[in-house]
Amino acid sequence: MTDSGGNIDPNATEFESRSSILPVLDTEFLLRPEMRPLRFALEYSKADVLLRDWGIRSTIIVFGSARCLSPEMAPELAQNPPAGMSPERVARQLGWYAAAREFGAIASRRGGAFSPRDRWRDNVIATGGGPGLMEAANRGAHDVGAPTIGFNITLPHEQYPNRFITPELNFQFHYFGMRKMHLAMRANALVVFPGGFGTLDELFEIITLQQTGKAPPAPVVLFDREYWQDLINFERLATEGMISPQDLDLFAFADTAEDIWTALTARGLKAHTGNGGTTQGP
Repeated sequence: MTDSGGNIDPNATEFESRSSILPVLDTEFLLRPEMRPLRFALEYSKADVLLRDWGIRSTIIVFGSARCLSPEMAPELAQNPPAGMSPERVARQLGWYAAAREFGAIASRRGGAFSPRDRWRDNVIATGGGPGLMEAANRGAHDVGAPTIGFNITLPHEQYPNRFITPELNFQFHYFGMRKMHLAMRANALVVFPGGFGTLDELFEIITLQQTGKAPPAPVVLFDREYWQDLINFERLATEGMISPQDLDLFAFADTAEDIWTALTARGLKAHTGNGGTTQGP
């Protein structure tokens, strides 16, 4: 339909259809099942572009349980302890939280998060973005004023962004696969605190990438030797021939935040200094 001047009338009925909306503005269209490949690409590109804008070239990934207690929860638990939550268990989880927070600060100070080299930052603390031990690692970086990344996933429970993530580096994903790719693709190192199914999934994915050579070598450290050796009989995998004996060297154990840093640097992590050089060790 045209007006008296021969121009197309934008209020005509043919412009009321959704087909007339620009595809990039049509969320109903973008959310159709057929557009899943495009949404997958968008999840990759948005995080990649914004991380590059911040000059983040590499990360240290910290995994761990979203359910771990924080110090802020301790006073309430002392008053109303949940069934099955012993004082020893509370103390153990608070110890894990404290160690993850301390490590986040150590790695941020020494790793290069403050020291762009030709505009690039290295070894920036990145987590799955949620509460618990992920929060603790982000919090440690936040404590010292360093940028820190959260790769969040939309879930019906547990997962919500913690308040210590740098706001401009607080990413939200729908697809686990794309989130895992971003967690792995810049990782100079992986630190794994105690956790459940999600933590185990992420740990074994990274170890498998290392074992198969699908990812460049990067040190992997498991925090709290007693927890991990009680949970998984890694040696049994080797004695049964399910893995090679040398596969047990794909990871190390540590029991303090300083031990984590020592193990990472001993296994090849380079700590970038402010003068553009690198140092090995703390």
